[in-house]
Amino acid sequence: MIQISESAIQRLKNLKSEEGRAAQDFLRVEVKKGGCSGLSYKMDFDSQLKDGDKTFESHGEKVVVDSQSFLYLIGMTLDYSGGLNGKGFVFNNPNASKNCGCGSSFNV
Repeated sequence: MIQISESAIQRLKNLKSEEGRAAQDFLRVEVKKGGCSGLSYKMDFDSQLKDGDKTFESHGEKVVVDSQSFLYLIGMTLDYSGGLNGKGFVFNNPNASKNCGCGSSFNV
């Protein structure tokens, strides 16, 4: 299961509005090889489901993950931080044994 915090949901709704996205568009989260720790997160809005996709919904917003990426993301919570120490989405991933300083790559 993947969870989304209320602050991340609000930011996703704002981004959809700013980008002129349709209400039914969803966030696709993927894990790709690369980054300073070996694996990196990739996020983008999408409107097409693919075979094997896993769908999670919270507060009316969907997050979709392909089956391969899901193995790295089980139990993750997507959060959004807008504090003085920086803004951005935060991946609280219990499967990550090592994270880079920027928070966009990890290793298992």
